Amino acid sequence: MPCHPSQVRHPRTKAWRAVARCMGTSCALLARRRVYLPKGQVGRMLRFADGSTARVYRETAVLRQPPREPCVLVVSFRLRLVRGRAHRLFEAESILNTPLFVGFPGFVSKLWCAHDTFGAYRGLYEWDGPAQAEDYAAALWRVLELVSVPGSISYKVLPGLHRDEALADPARMLTTAEPDHSWWRLLSRA
Repeated sequence: MPCHPSQVRHPRTKAWRAVARCMGTSCALLARRRVYLPKGQVGRMLRFADGSTARVYRETAVLRQPPREPCVLVVSFRLRLVRGRAHRLFEAESILNTPLFVGFPGFVSKLWCAHDTFGAYRGLYEWDGPAQAEDYAAALWRVLELVSVPGSISYKVLPGLHRDEALADPARMLTTAEPDHSWWRLLSRA
């Protein structure tokens, strides 16, 4: 899953400043108990158009007003040096990564998907505002590049769509500009 030419990566300095601001906001959200871990999607198997399947192992959400400009953000990456049982260790420790994203402007929720049949991890987010989702993904790239296989990081922003709409009716994720077998497109339940 090589980087699509339209995918932006922030310069490292800009990305790390954004992550630092996010962590400050995240600490405030956590202190006010506005971050929670719903269980409704945990264990659900998702099937993607590239032929892969992945299990949702965690959901993270923030108590906030419903999004005015909903969009779905799908992120994919393959971790370096993580094999076998180390995948379960990553899933357990990944809760510590929560402050790296919940404080970004526009964050609504994230489904954490375990490594799929091709070894890729995915995050399936709902965001308020496609520009804010794109900004987050451009900063996240710099965090992920530290632990990911080079060339394995990809993301896709789908404006005008709530995450739960995509889960209920994956055909809503179709775009005319991209092939039906795109890595980011959900199919019906696995």
